[in-house]
Amino acid sequence: MLEIDSAFECGNIEVVSVAANAADLAIRPDTNGPWFQWFYFRVRGAAGRPLTLRIMNAGQCAYPDGWHGYKACVSTDNANWTRADTGFAGGVLQIRHTADAAEIWFAFFAPYDLARYGRWLDAARTSADIAVRTIGTSVEGRDITSLSLGAGPKQVWLIARQHSGETMASWWMEGALARLTDPGDAIAARLRQIATIHMAPLVNIDGAARGNLRGNAAGVDLNRQWHGPDSKTAPEVAAVLAAMDKTGADFALDIHGDETLQHVFTDGCDHDLVATPAQIAGVAAFNAALLKASPAFQTAVGYPVTYGGEGAPGMCCRAVARRYGAIGLTLEMPFKDSLEAPDPVQDWSPAASARMGHDCLEAILAVLDS
Repeated sequence: MLEIDSAFECGNIEVVSVAANAADLAIRPDTNGPWFQWFYFRVRGAAGRPLTLRIMNAGQCAYPDGWHGYKACVSTDNANWTRADTGFAGGVLQIRHTADAAEIWFAFFAPYDLARYGRWLDAARTSADIAVRTIGTSVEGRDITSLSLGAGPKQVWLIARQHSGETMASWWMEGALARLTDPGDAIAARLRQIATIHMAPLVNIDGAARGNLRGNAAGVDLNRQWHGPDSKTAPEVAAVLAAMDKTGADFALDIHGDETLQHVFTDGCDHDLVATPAQIAGVAAFNAALLKASPAFQTAVGYPVTYGGEGAPGMCCRAVARRYGAIGLTLEMPFKDSLEAPDPVQDWSPAASARMGHDCLEAILAVLDS
């Protein structure tokens, strides 16, 4: 009999029924919130078995259109991820995979758990050039951490994992910091000279621990709270804003993943009716430079100018632009394969996300230099 569980950090699945080589499953909704789509679970006793795993409530997920063309992530070591044969019909997501190990893992995207995050922070603390600070605590008392490096007057803020299930944002942060600390990289050296770069790498840390898609432990979508966060229900955003108030912000980039679109794209403060000519020009400069730096980036497909509706002023890229006069952007990466930079084995991956973090630094520099 198969053993299926998600009783570990960032895990999410509920078992409906199990047969010899098959199981019916359901994704658990976010803590105190309505969203669900993130899944991450382990199957034991699977060696040599042709598995059929059906997620029965996939059609009721937050973004059901995102299942079309999607393939689930699979790993035999919980570290290296490929993609499994996946289909969506009748509201059910069906994953077929013949296991070549007794224990196998499945996830919505390659997970980035708090253990890896902790090791990444510990490595940053060993650098004399990086200041690692606790700037606040989450709803459940976990540390909200920032990293700062560089000595220039321009203030750059890089923000990730407001939506905890969008784990590609953490892989992006790894790529960006690796380049920023490369002593032989001219782009990084120039950025550190003209700017101080601040990173808030895991804003929704409670949601990450609990296996949520979007919401924090209070059931709040943090990327709608930036106009005036409640310190009780959105202390994570309140902490980042308080740190920003101390430094100001000239440029802010908020890193996300999009469940539906098979593209890397931006959404910017230039869509705000109160955007200044300088902010509009800054968004355009970033996009133009990233088009040159990354073959995966494109500008033909993205969100409409009405994206966010009445909640748009509470989104980070718009609220920070209004508050500080900054150039504010959201960067979105796909859960599925990128149509501009396809990978037949991994689809969009941790490595692709890290490369995007690397390449975005050229676009940031282009904005600051202009």
